[in-house]
Amino acid sequence: MTTSPLTIPASRDYALHRARVPAIFLADGAPPDADRDGDGCVLVDMSIADGRVTRIAAADSTPPEGALDLGGRQVWPTLVDMHTHLDKGHTVARTPNPDGSFVSARDATMADRIGFWDEADLRRRMTFGLACAEAHGVGAIRTHLDSNDDGPHRDQAATSWGVFRELRDAWAGRIALQAVGLVPIDVYATDHARRLADIVATSGGLIGGVTRASGGLHGEPMENIDGLLDRLFALAAERDLDIDLHVDETGDPAAAALDAVARATLRHGYEGRVTCGHCCSLAVQPPAQAAATIALVAAAGISIVTLPTVNMYLQDRGAGRTPRWRGVAPVHELIAAGIAVAVAGDNCRDAFYAYGDHDMLDTLRQAIRILHFDHPLDLAPGLAGPVPAAAMRLKDTGTIRVGGPADLIILGCKTLNQMVTRHHADRIVIKRGKPLGATPPSYAQLDASIAS
Repeated sequence: MTTSPLTIPASRDYALHRARVPAIFLADGAPPDADRDGDGCVLVDMSIADGRVTRIAAADSTPPEGALDLGGRQVWPTLVDMHTHLDKGHTVARTPNPDGSFVSARDATMADRIGFWDEADLRRRMTFGLACAEAHGVGAIRTHLDSNDDGPHRDQAATSWGVFRELRDAWAGRIALQAVGLVPIDVYATDHARRLADIVATSGGLIGGVTRASGGLHGEPMENIDGLLDRLFALAAERDLDIDLHVDETGDPAAAALDAVARATLRHGYEGRVTCGHCCSLAVQPPAQAAATIALVAAAGISIVTLPTVNMYLQDRGAGRTPRWRGVAPVHELIAAGIAVAVAGDNCRDAFYAYGDHDMLDTLRQAIRILHFDHPLDLAPGLAGPVPAAAMRLKDTGTIRVGGPADLIILGCKTLNQMVTRHHADRIVIKRGKPLGATPPSYAQLDASIAS
């Protein structure tokens, strides 16, 4: 590992010499004459002026005058977390999950939402999560927002989306924020569905949900799922909204909503505009059934997001029993079929996942090992960079390109093996050419949330 300290120039105009960049991050391709290692990383010189990348070229044998010599350290763009829950985050201390199960997580979250989620509570916890993500080098987040109508307790959709719009504006230029309306799929048979779709449209968001009934579980019979999906797609089409769904988050092979979503996507001509997260049961279904569903997903142009850390935590959990499977979607098979697959962080320190720190570099490191997405490692960085950036239609995050912002992460390692191996608390996050200099916020900032 490289251990010598680096000092990033205070000026916004400087050059980086011998930066080692995974080629998958270079939006315009790697310089053809650049030295390339066995993991697909290239050695380049990079110029930065006025906060933007102005030149990327094969590393010279001698550094340009005044350039900062990185000695082959890894340089990455800021990363993309395209599936998380900022509104649920950091509630584990006041509303814990008593046994770590999905059922308990669902029930605890409902109790916490009804009991605590006013504007001040949401603003405090969501701001904390954003500060963690920024310090770790996350440049874009898509958060799902619980958007139920909780009746006499609280109009949660209006409250949560109002706070989201406020934070999206406040964090503009620091983290690009998108949001998805999250409700159980049976809500689309109610009057609340149209109102939610209007809130989402007014807020520039996406419409979505979970493919299970209110208070139910993935895999339980839903004879009317096609009709509910038709209602969802119709509301989306009326408002020109993209769709993002939680699908089949279970190890029950009977959970086959992904097939229904793919058919609905094709039925409504919504190819390329749908994302499905989790899709865990696809990995335990009979091979012929899984292959047929994967073919439909590919035809529908659906993007898939796998959430390895959270689904490892939740799936196949039983008291006194060691889990037998990893809980994740069949990523290798999906990618082989030409489907875009991203990795994301999902929940953070709440009833669905008691841990996490909104750190996509750490999530990617764990995902590579959980998914066996190595040997070689060359495609792995893309799962947290260009793949989710493309799905979110982001131009300036998750890749490095001439003319793009100098939003970078400089790691203290030279190889992808070293990247996977170590935590990288010494990373340097650069925003618009300047070192961010931020550290994750103190948990003391959440004391008011715990006491409330």
